[in-house]
Amino acid sequence: MSKNKKSKKVIIIAAAAVILLIILASSACYTVGEDQYAYVVRFSKVEDVKSSAGLHFKVPFVDSVRYLPKNIQLYDLAPSDVLTSDSKAMSVDSYILWRISDPMTFYKTIGTIPEAQNRLDAATYNALKNIIGTVSQDSIITPSVDDGRSDLNVMVCERVKSATLDYGIEVTDVKIKRFDLPSENEEAVYQRMISDRNQIAEKYHAEGSSEATKIMNDVDKNVNIIVSDAEAEAEQIVADGEKEYIQMLADAFNTKDKQDFYIFMRSLETLKASLSDGEKTVILGPDSELAGLLNGLENGD
Repeated sequence: MSKNKKSKKVIIIAAAAVILLIILASSACYTVGEDQYAYVVRFSKVEDVKSSAGLHFKVPFVDSVRYLPKNIQLYDLAPSDVLTSDSKAMSVDSYILWRISDPMTFYKTIGTIPEAQNRLDAATYNALKNIIGTVSQDSIITPSVDDGRSDLNVMVCERVKSATLDYGIEVTDVKIKRFDLPSENEEAVYQRMISDRNQIAEKYHAEGSSEATKIMNDVDKNVNIIVSDAEAEAEQIVADGEKEYIQMLADAFNTKDKQDFYIFMRSLETLKASLSDGEKTVILGPDSELAGLLNGLENGD
């Protein structure tokens, strides 16, 4: 091989090594932005959470990185219908400012921004329903009338903050943008709310019934297995006992004298059983083995 060919071969190998190193380095590095949380996931398990911006390292081809926002998020809720203390329907339009305060708890309990918005939506609706249910419609429509409406925004914010604290979420503000009278009449709004809640209740009931049936089937299956195994074991124990009993009898009466003695004792037990209930007389035929034994005793045989 000429010197030029050797040089070309070395250059090719060196270039391949450099490319491989670049691939390894790129798969071992990741960057985190100022407004991001980075989750290092290994085999579906979170190994580390990075909140500081900059370049970080992970195990190449094994770890993957997922990002969630660290900055404050604005979630504009869809208008919802609630009832006041005097049973008047109102349409409430509001928004929430929130952020992820505990990234590990957030990832374990919720995991995604859409799911967090669903939880915030439910918590806000419950807070609005409960708080506005203590305030009259006049105090909401006419700001000069103070009928318990000191500061709905503050009260709703505190309720939502408390309800979502366990999810690793910090609610910084809740604002009610607008109160409207719904276009439908009060009864229609009320019936729709009942229908929605009934659908949710039916869904939960169906899921609960399905889970209960599954649990009962599993329990019945386990009970049948346990009973079957116990019965089989009991039968085996009985069989072993009978076998051992027969073997003991065979060992105990392995001679003619012992067998005759065994027959004699069994005959006496039979005679004793026949003389129960105060009876002192027994009638035996001339060909009875028991009569023969008794005659033998009488004759001294």
